[in-house]
Amino acid sequence: MGGLIRERARTLRREMTEAERCLWYQLRAHRFMGLKFNRQKPLGRYIVDFVCLEMRLIIELDGGQHAEQFVYDQRRDCWLRTQGFDVLRFWNHEVLLQTDAVLERLRLRVEQNQPSPPAPLPQAGEGS
Repeated sequence: MGGLIRERARTLRREMTEAERCLWYQLRAHRFMGLKFNRQKPLGRYIVDFVCLEMRLIIELDGGQHAEQFVYDQRRDCWLRTQGFDVLRFWNHEVLLQTDAVLERLRLRVEQNQPSPPAPLPQAGEGS
């Protein structure tokens, strides 16, 4: 089964939708906040559209067919969350028509998930 999933992922990488191409342009090569994203990445028995392993963040783009597979998507997202991933979903038309708004929502989620920087150490003579 693993070989079939990997082959399917390769096919999906070759046959990206217009929305996937649009978002991939923004995410690839560490362009977005210096983060590394992979596309069409197998995770378990699923293939996710985009994933940043460092942030444990998955981005899924949904076309019209996803309205009919709502229960499947919920089950899938639930499993991915049990694996420690945060899942963000966007409609294809959002990515194509409101790219900046999508990137802003993504930026806010990344900042929300980043650990706070450590408090600075007191300088010599402070606090005594």
